[in-house]
Amino acid sequence: MTRVAVGVPLLLLFLALIAVSAARNGPENVIKLPSQASRFFRPAQDNDDDSNAGTRWAVLVAGSSGYDNYRHQADVCHAYQLLRKGGLKDENIVVFMYDDIAYHHANPRPGTIINSPHGKDVYQGVPKDYTGDDVTVDNLFAVILGDKTAVKGGSGKVVDSGPNDHIFIFYTDHGGPGILGMPTYPYIYANDLNDVLKKKHALGTYKSLVFYLEACESGSIFEGLLPEGLNIYATTASNAEESSWGTYCPGDEPSPPPEYDTCLGDLYSVAWMEDSGVHNLQTETLQQQYELVKKRTAPTEYSYGSHVMQYGDVGLSKDLLDLYMGTNPANENFTFVDANSLKPPPSRVTNQRDADLVHFWEKYRKAPEGSARKTEAHKQLLEVMSHRLHVDNSVMLVGKILFGISDGPIVLNKVRSAGQPLVDDWNCLKNMVRAFERHCGSLSQYGMKHMRSFANICNAGIQMEQMEEAASQACTTIPPGPWSSLRRGFSA
Repeated sequence: MTRVAVGVPLLLLFLALIAVSAARNGPENVIKLPSQASRFFRPAQDNDDDSNAGTRWAVLVAGSSGYDNYRHQADVCHAYQLLRKGGLKDENIVVFMYDDIAYHHANPRPGTIINSPHGKDVYQGVPKDYTGDDVTVDNLFAVILGDKTAVKGGSGKVVDSGPNDHIFIFYTDHGGPGILGMPTYPYIYANDLNDVLKKKHALGTYKSLVFYLEACESGSIFEGLLPEGLNIYATTASNAEESSWGTYCPGDEPSPPPEYDTCLGDLYSVAWMEDSGVHNLQTETLQQQYELVKKRTAPTEYSYGSHVMQYGDVGLSKDLLDLYMGTNPANENFTFVDANSLKPPPSRVTNQRDADLVHFWEKYRKAPEGSARKTEAHKQLLEVMSHRLHVDNSVMLVGKILFGISDGPIVLNKVRSAGQPLVDDWNCLKNMVRAFERHCGSLSQYGMKHMRSFANICNAGIQMEQMEEAASQACTTIPPGPWSSLRRGFSA
């Protein structure tokens, strides 16, 4: 007791001496606190400056439905658990997910969702803010803008943020050049999303915003569209020209438990979440996480992968992760160093666009010979393959009709130089897609890969009448799709 009674006045005296020194000599000559005292008087980080006075908000979006897309909802549920453990409140986390996975008849563990082979259940406690047909583009944009009057259905929860607040948005699903999928129609076009982010900035209702985006060609969502000066920092799973990748898929290394016939996660998403799960988020910056996730996600001589990218106000990457994700109490004594960070890259991964084929093939392979399940799985697999072939051939034929047999493929596959947006006229792009779908059927989540072709048709100056004529010639019949949603246009 005596030691404590004497120690407190001595500490107060020491602090008073520091104050006098600062007043006389200026802040550059302030005496440093001894290491033991500094544990209780931790100075603010250079990038804090009252930053922590604001509220942390998060929007988590799984843009797909169906058991073959299990991984997207698993990603979102895992992200929610991380943020809750980090201290974010349910009232400040908005979750979009179709919610048809946990109790799907194909789920070997009913009521449970996992995001890695030996992972814990991440489904329990996840808010059902916007589920089923309430997972819409309009609701997502209204939530981001904090517009309660524009929300239809769901919990009505929005990002009701203020000027000192920090916002984290995580989206995971299929994508294509300039477009992101949703389980309902229409899909998300890049220009519309960036316009919403600009409106959010104009409202003055955040201090900084971080956007993590998992999708094929996800770099095209921000390439040439997200300007600096909005206090928005975005990273994407891939650049503007390549696929992103599923992981923990059947046949991959590592693979899911044998009773699962679908991918459990996405490579980029799993990488940032597994990193956040083992580090002290009060000492790791966005930039450090970006570098680690980039390394784990990149292609190697032994495995496929994608190139993780940065856009917007990259200077925000100096911020600590806890500013957006909260803290991880279990790791508060952990000091960040590169050497003890992430698992090595997986030796095998699955192309996002082929994950459904893996699922249907596994169903077929596991079904008993001669069983009704075997027959049904075989039918589903053939329908998926038929739809893909129809979409690929139809788009290619439209290009040949418009530009000639030799020039058609060249025009359709042309890639603009870095820094340019996908298309000059986004309304033209939407109209070209509608024209194609009127005659050839829905592009579906697989057909999003062809969005660059439609953008190039616009950039080449093709008129709507020409497109209508070419599509009508190319598609005289439309084969049935493997599920009803394939027959609905995603640009409606």
